[in-house]
Amino acid sequence: MLLVIVLASCGKKESGQLIGVLDRPKWKGINPYGMVYIPSGTLHVGAGDQDVRSTFVQRPKAVSIVGFYMDDTEITNNEYRQFVNWVKDSIVHSWLDHYVEDDFGNQFIDWDEEIDWTDETVNDLYYQGDMAIKSKEINVEKMVYEYKWRDWQRMAHDPDPNNRAKYLKRDKVQVYPDTMCWIRDFAYSYNEPMTRNYFTHPAYDDYPVVGVSWKMANAFCDWRSKLWDAYNDSSINTETFSLPTEYDWEYAARGGKDLAPYPWGGYYLRNSKGCLLANFKPGRGNYPEDGGLFTVRADAYFPNDYGLYNMAGNVAEWTISSFDENAGSFIHDLNPDMRYDALDDDPIALKRKVIRGGSWKDIGYFLQNHVRHWEFQDTTKSYIGFRCRLTFMGRSLNDFN
Repeated sequence: MLLVIVLASCGKKESGQLIGVLDRPKWKGINPYGMVYIPSGTLHVGAGDQDVRSTFVQRPKAVSIVGFYMDDTEITNNEYRQFVNWVKDSIVHSWLDHYVEDDFGNQFIDWDEEIDWTDETVNDLYYQGDMAIKSKEINVEKMVYEYKWRDWQRMAHDPDPNNRAKYLKRDKVQVYPDTMCWIRDFAYSYNEPMTRNYFTHPAYDDYPVVGVSWKMANAFCDWRSKLWDAYNDSSINTETFSLPTEYDWEYAARGGKDLAPYPWGGYYLRNSKGCLLANFKPGRGNYPEDGGLFTVRADAYFPNDYGLYNMAGNVAEWTISSFDENAGSFIHDLNPDMRYDALDDDPIALKRKVIRGGSWKDIGYFLQNHVRHWEFQDTTKSYIGFRCRLTFMGRSLNDFN
């Protein structure tokens, strides 16, 4: 009788007990290279010092932030070059018809195929004839990254289950940094050497990339997400890399020191020995006094208590948030963010995106944690870069002391 019971139970998928689905993929979390973990917590925002412009754009408020990873440095020239080279190679692969097809008829680039750089088709990647200043000079207008993204806000507030395609947005972005910004940003100033060398010369590999617009930074984040998924278990839907919200950024910049005016926690821009603690414009324009005339290495100076470098100075940083002077009056106190997907024909005021941290060409006021500033999403500057964030999946024991 016992044998009959055992044989009868063989092959059953269910045990009769509520035990959940057993064939789920294993998840041990991730530890992204070059990123540090920022635990969940509460942030008190508001003016940390005199509002020198009397704009009152940072209103007092207590907000809570979910745990996330953030790059310990700004994205460097060499890291961004990996993106540019990937775009270049993907374009050439497509021209040479290097594709593979999956079981569902979807085509993907076959990265195992070697590129024949002597093929005449590849010449279209470079400037030709009178347009060429030197041989094999990449035509930056060809360096276009195409990607798709979901409009989650519209999906949540205007659901249409019969037409999901309308929530899928497509973007095409020229991704090569605008090297001319070094000349254009400063009238009557000799900065041609920075235009010629800053992004291409190995001496600047570990310096923060500049000349990237807000849209270019978002394209980089999308590519980085695809790069991660390509080398990991695609059956698990991991969180995507993105720009931080402005309050993610401020929370990380404070380094666990609530209400601290600067990332290092102190009230001053110098330490007890009189040394400047960031790369900015000291005094009335003594640019090299802090150790850097322009930008410095992305890991220069001491990090804050979260291990983040240059959260004040060096380059200001894009956030994903849209800028509104009165945002503090209506944003939520749980993971606050204000976002607007500005179209090309929208009024220019709707294209303002929040930048934080101040830069090498800014006075000390802009280095304070609380200071909000903005720039237009389609502009490129020699003093604005970015870093990525990644939401932490689950709850860490470190989130609560």
